[in-house]
Amino acid sequence: MPSLEQEEIALLRQRVVRLEAQVEFLYRHLNVTFEADRRAGDDPQVIEALKSRTLIEAIQIYRKNKGGSLAEAKDAVEDMQRRLGL
Repeated sequence: MPSLEQEEIALLRQRVVRLEAQVEFLYRHLNVTFEADRRAGDDPQVIEALKSRTLIEAIQIYRKNKGGSLAEAKDAVEDMQRRLGL
């Protein structure tokens, strides 16, 4: 007979599986993907440009939205591109 602790662990595992399935459903329903290395300061427009356009356009969008020099924008966008695997 399993101990109380083992029963609690089994219930928690079932709950995690159910929650993961719910999150997966929501991602599909909303047509979004989870990006583990995304940071709070990452500009969604820049990420979209990296996914669907060119690096140059992403840098232009970054500069328009955040300012800074061309070199700073290029470094920031390339860092984002590496982190997110784009």
